[in-house]
Amino acid sequence: MPEISTLVVFCAATLALLIVPGPAVLYIVTRSVAQGTAAGLISVAGVHVGSVVHVAAAALGISALLATSATAFTVVKYAGVAYLVWLGVRKLMRRGGGEQAVELPVHSKRRLFWEGVVVNVLNPKTAVFFLAFLPQFADPSAGPIAPQILVFGLLWILLGMASDGTYAMLAAAVAGRVRGSARVRRRLDVGSGVVYLGLAAWLTTEKA
Repeated sequence: MPEISTLVVFCAATLALLIVPGPAVLYIVTRSVAQGTAAGLISVAGVHVGSVVHVAAAALGISALLATSATAFTVVKYAGVAYLVWLGVRKLMRRGGGEQAVELPVHSKRRLFWEGVVVNVLNPKTAVFFLAFLPQFADPSAGPIAPQILVFGLLWILLGMASDGTYAMLAAAVAGRVRGSARVRRRLDVGSGVVYLGLAAWLTTEKA
């Protein structure tokens, strides 16, 4: 078990990183704006189930493979790129409904959840981050490394859910004032599509 002082420093460093909007935050915000608080929070849950996968991978050493193998890194990276491109194109191709106010299409809770999982699991940047960040706080003299990584990973997930959940609620609160407009709704679709395609482009710049 890491020392309390180490856990405090880790939490402070983690919060500093989490409050800076990144790909996961942008994904959660677009969901919250489009479908409301519940959809945003379900997406948060999905994203951090994806984080569980990365924590387990870091503890088992799989992340080391992604950092050292260009082939493995490339396969995971472009799987993530393809998924984000699909999401973006689907949003951009959705037809508007004129100026009349109609209900936004609502995805099922299961679909929202698993989309969040997939978006984060297929993000190689997250895997490499866990490989580079978490080990800095592990102390071989304190015992086996894997259990320490799991503790840090659990803290990361808890802090991440709190931070991302705040983003989701704030985004939904702002969006609720204008969601009834078909024109605004179309702009949200276009904005979401651009975000997804932007994330795909961003992933292609990441190096192994």
